[in-house]
This record gives sequence, structure tokens and C-alpha cells, in this order.
Amino acid sequence: MSVKTSDLCDQYPDDVRVLTPMFQDFGGKTEFQGRAFTLKCFEDNSRLKEVSSLPGQGRVLVVDGGASDRYALFGDVIAADLVKNGWAGVLIYGYIRDKAALRDMPIAIKALGASPRKTVKRNEGQIGVAVEFAGHTINEGDSMYGDDDGVVLLNTPL
Repeated sequence: MSVKTSDLCDQYPDDVRVLTPMFQDFGGKTEFQGRAFTLKCFEDNSRLKEVSSLPGQGRVLVVDGGASDRYALFGDVIAADLVKNGWAGVLIYGYIRDKAALRDMPIAIKALGASPRKTVKRNEGQIGVAVEFAGHTINEGDSMYGDDDGVVLLNTPL
């Protein structure tokens, strides 16, 4: 059963944090809900590729890519890994590629936009750290909900 972000805002006005509406939908789904699994990387998706092979357990992968539009952090290969490993969705403060292929994948993918260039590999990035973008700090384990209306964090999990 999916929970609408607008309903969460109505029902929990003091406990909901609404991320700045800057994300576009790229996956075959637009809705996700789950605990945040955070990752910080800049123009290097080495850690992202590593994390995509872990069991998702219904979590939402939250990637702080520093909003760089010079390289796409995410594409069809990583998306296929996330689907296979049971992730609920991905929120990327950065760019994706393989837009046409992502449309057909059964996962919610929200990002700033698309760009064709792949990242450089320097084996950098941080897993499980607090990330800050879209007006809020997102911590590992935060309750996240996303749909066509936007993305929210709920201080009190349902």
C-alpha cells in the first residue's frame, strides 16, 4: 500500500519535512517509501556501484552527488542491480543517463536531470553519512516517501 506525500503533509504537519521540489522522475515507477540509505559522492560513482550490489531490504538509496551536471552518477546497469537486490527507489542529487532504458525499469528514480557522460573512477565516496540538499539534512535510516507530488521525510515513522 502506497502512502501519498500530500496525505502525510496533511496528517503530520509538525513531523514532515518536504524536500525542495527539484527532482524529475526517470524510473518505471514514481513512488517509493522506505528507510534512507545515504551515500555521498562527487563525479565518481565507485561507491554507488558497490552499494547497488547490497541487499536493499526495501530501502531508498539517497545519493548526494553535489548537483554536478558534468557526469551522470547513475545508469541502467546500476538500476538493474538495485531492482535485482530489492531497493525501493533512489533519490539522486545529481544526474543520470540511459534515460530511455530507465523508463522501463520497475523502480522509482528521482534525479535532477540527465547527462550522457559517465563518471571517472577514483574509488571515492562516503557511505552512511548525513547528506544535505533540497533544504534538509537526510540521515541514514530516515523515513522517506516519494511520489508524483514530491519527496518528504517523516520524523515519526508510520
